[in-house]
Amino acid sequence: MRPKCDKSSNSLRVVILAGGGGERLWPLSSSKRPKQFLRLFGEKIMLQETVHRVSGLVSAENVYIITPRKYGSMVKEHLTGIPEGNVLEEPCGCGTAAAVGLAARFLATLEPQAVMVVLPADHYIADVKKFKEALLAAGELAASGRWLVTLGVAPTRPEIGYGYIRCGEQIGEVRGRAVYRAICFIEKPGYEQACMFLAQGDHLWNSGMYVWRADLILEMIKRYLPELARGLDIIGEAIGTERQDAVLEEIYPVLPQITIEYGLMARVGNVAVVPLDAGWDDVGTWPAWARYRQSDENGNVVDGHGVLVDTEGCVVYASRHLVATLGVRDLIIVEENGRFLVCAKERAQEIKQVVTALKEVGYYHAI
Repeated sequence: MRPKCDKSSNSLRVVILAGGGGERLWPLSSSKRPKQFLRLFGEKIMLQETVHRVSGLVSAENVYIITPRKYGSMVKEHLTGIPEGNVLEEPCGCGTAAAVGLAARFLATLEPQAVMVVLPADHYIADVKKFKEALLAAGELAASGRWLVTLGVAPTRPEIGYGYIRCGEQIGEVRGRAVYRAICFIEKPGYEQACMFLAQGDHLWNSGMYVWRADLILEMIKRYLPELARGLDIIGEAIGTERQDAVLEEIYPVLPQITIEYGLMARVGNVAVVPLDAGWDDVGTWPAWARYRQSDENGNVVDGHGVLVDTEGCVVYASRHLVATLGVRDLIIVEENGRFLVCAKERAQEIKQVVTALKEVGYYHAI
């Protein structure tokens, strides 16, 4: 089905990536209901929060969701205001470069110079007004067709769970905001390196939010990821025809599986950074989730049925069963629907290893 596009509004088209597994929040986040479909803050699921966050910037017809087919019906169930044709279903998860490329190909059939705002579906933003202001500045810069624009967040701690962007010289000012050239992208660093980045002051967290013109990102993919571009060209020729679904089913699963950061952003020279100061967090781990909960006098965060005795610095989430602790420190203890996790808080970034181990021993029902 061909997506709809409201050309009467500004040129911004919001593309929301809703394909992540949220494995570091296991067992609450699972393959059946990953993080973007959870109510971590308030009454809305994370995906709904993301859509709501851009209301007023774009109409519902200019919001597109990229999601694996297994989540398509769930997306449509929760986003009744988005045209059904704007939910673009991937036959399988294939990395963010393929997802972004697919969205760009769809948009290019409608409006090649459309400015794409690419947002993950599962982030937290405290100040929506500042967020929208940063997006408008990034959109204005991207509309020139020269820059791939990313939003960078000033680090507040030596975080090892995020990627970083090193900023170079200021290249201009847009809507009163200084804009910088990105020198390089750094994958998740070690603690000492993260401390150095914080001290240097010229590194920003990579938020994973991008703004660019559809035609420019397709040109960059063609230049730097030619194998991906060839597959997207075949898919593009079938968009809007009766062959669309069959071609997508055949070609998409064999596209290169690579992230947009590693495959493209770390390699091109025309990346601009718009700083974002809006209380951003990707809430990807249990300690991150706990930052937004009230702690007790011993630094414990408890949600659900928990009784803690002589316990300090723990994160406890218990949905159905009672969890009691005695004499423990700095643990993550999670119970969700009969599945339990006990983890040292300092190793929260490694919970994906637990999910992998569960797969290896055949506990697929648990993930």
